[in-house]
Amino acid sequence: MIILKASLRAWNTESFSRVFRKEVATLDETVLPLQQGLSHSHLADGSNLSVLLLKCSETKQALVIKSGVFYHGFISGCNCSDDPNTIEPQTEYCEILFKIDKETAITVVSLLII
Repeated sequence: MIILKASLRAWNTESFSRVFRKEVATLDETVLPLQQGLSHSHLADGSNLSVLLLKCSETKQALVIKSGVFYHGFISGCNCSDDPNTIEPQTEYCEILFKIDKETAITVVSLLII
């Protein structure tokens, strides 16, 4: 379960963008749909996320934040001596929608664009 309390508290302040980006970047990478968002590699690595805010709005029940996320992916292989894969990270990008409940800060995450 994702709970973005700091982002909820920072809503409608000048610091919201900074707080949200920092809070998302510190989430356990397994709670984000990074693996499903891969387009150039096979294994997602969310240890160094870069988060962009694309659109922010609100409903009666939730804050709705559309974000772009840059992260790394790796091409998996057999690690044989003649394996052509690279161990260099590939830059990956996907767009994720965050819906933060205004009362509980419980956040629902959805992959939008790969």
